[in-house]
Amino acid sequence: MAYLEWLSRMTGKRYRLPTEAEWEYAARAGSVTSRFWGDDPDAACGFANVHDRTAKAALGTTWTPHECEDGATYTTAVGRFRPNAFGLHDMLGNVWEWTADCYHDSLNGAPGDGSARTDGACEKAVDRGGSWISSVGYVRTANRASPSPDLREFTVGIRVARDLD
Repeated sequence: MAYLEWLSRMTGKRYRLPTEAEWEYAARAGSVTSRFWGDDPDAACGFANVHDRTAKAALGTTWTPHECEDGATYTTAVGRFRPNAFGLHDMLGNVWEWTADCYHDSLNGAPGDGSARTDGACEKAVDRGGSWISSVGYVRTANRASPSPDLREFTVGIRVARDLD
């Protein structure tokens, strides 16, 4: 948040985290499948940096990888993989992305206008998209994680959103 405040001050434009609804809209890019490239998780390596055979071999993990090879063990530079239909890169995989919303077990009661859900105590935030170490079930457009807002980890990052004037 400090970075986004700094960036806004430096540019005179308002930068922020996307809301959970904005993030999902951008990630889906008009698709109705579980991933913007389709329902096959093993097609991920053309579109996302995920836990695949490359990472499994290098790290010796015990969970099931995506059955493909993306050639990356850890995070990669943005834009290495094909974008979604909106031209956005890395909406799934690479790093989990913070949203502006407080986590609730259900989306019932979420704002219908796409704004952030900030009701409740906000003991948990919402991360979306999975990361380079995420197994098959986590790298889906609809998947949500609920970390503590003070989590600092090498699998989590941000996607910057800017308000248009």
